[in-house]
Amino acid sequence: MESIRVCTHAGPGSEPVIRTVPWPKVGRKAALIKVGACGVCGTDLHILKGHWPKPLPWPFTLGHELGGIIVECGDEFTEDFMSKPLKVGSKVMIPPLMPCGHCYYCIHYPQTANKCLTPVYYGRYLGFDKAPHMWGGWAEYVYVDLDMLPGTKIYKLPDDMSLRLGALSEPLTSCIRAFNRASRAGGFSWGDTVVIQGSGPIGILAVAAAKEMGAGRVICVGAPEEPRLKLAREFGAEATVNIEEIKSPQERIARVREIVGGFGADLVMDCSGHPTAGPEGIEMLRDGGTYVEMGQFTDAGSIETSWHRICTKDLNVLGSWGFTGNDLPLGVDMLYRTAGKYPWLKMQTIYPFTEEGVAQAVKDAMAMKTVKSTIVPWPELVD
Repeated sequence: MESIRVCTHAGPGSEPVIRTVPWPKVGRKAALIKVGACGVCGTDLHILKGHWPKPLPWPFTLGHELGGIIVECGDEFTEDFMSKPLKVGSKVMIPPLMPCGHCYYCIHYPQTANKCLTPVYYGRYLGFDKAPHMWGGWAEYVYVDLDMLPGTKIYKLPDDMSLRLGALSEPLTSCIRAFNRASRAGGFSWGDTVVIQGSGPIGILAVAAAKEMGAGRVICVGAPEEPRLKLAREFGAEATVNIEEIKSPQERIARVREIVGGFGADLVMDCSGHPTAGPEGIEMLRDGGTYVEMGQFTDAGSIETSWHRICTKDLNVLGSWGFTGNDLPLGVDMLYRTAGKYPWLKMQTIYPFTEEGVAQAVKDAMAMKTVKSTIVPWPELVD
């Protein structure tokens, strides 16, 4: 059989190295997935900057926002984790965080199984040294094995869904879950005014999620104008605030309040990943409003603030960490249902699967020259 190429990084700040591994012997409960497209996530960037707060198994293969197709599977690999039938040719995605199903949180608090104590994490906690070495999406193929890693979750995509859309299902589901967190806490209702902090891929996906979930008005705060804020407006933001032009927090708060009118927004959601977003964002809220923090997925540092403002403004403050597997149908369905409504594919800038291509995808994402850098090992799967 042919060999397979996978990309690894040796540590924060390192350059990508593409290695060749042998075609694996696929186990009875295992499958080999040909990667159609895999996004460069903000978490990947923070990991490469050294911001991940826990030990990582360097070298390893990054990439967890993937859409792929099964090319080989064992006799007992017959369905996804929600009992949809799988076979060779099925289109699938893999959620990066896969709860074990038997720890304290999985058993007692299934709605927060995203805080599983021993999760399976593709693209993060599986080192390259672990055979057969294909544990992340920046690769030609990903290997999954339910005997080796019983917590693994595979989710079937619609047969006629673009794999590029499939690669957006993971980050979009994170946004939907964050809004549902607010809704269940009584902090998000139909017709509410929403401010999104951050105009990167999560911010723009959050704009669309807010619109689809009933927001009356959506404002996006971020930069740069091209390509990010312009695209945010195409996704439904009625107004944008450019932080490169309005440089002080006080001026940005005043501008948002001017746009929103009244006493401030009903809900503000941080999708920026910048520590300064929180103290600024809560001042964009009306008293009694809701602040959702979903952007601080890695530890980018702390900032001085006064919790008195949270108390005196009578705020709801919620954290949202990824999602559980049961949330996935919401993201996939929204992408599939609105394929012609939003310019999803305009988010993605395509890069080839070469060392130069991966390095440029990361560099451009860090420089905010792209919205969603996307690595495509097999162009024929997504064209």
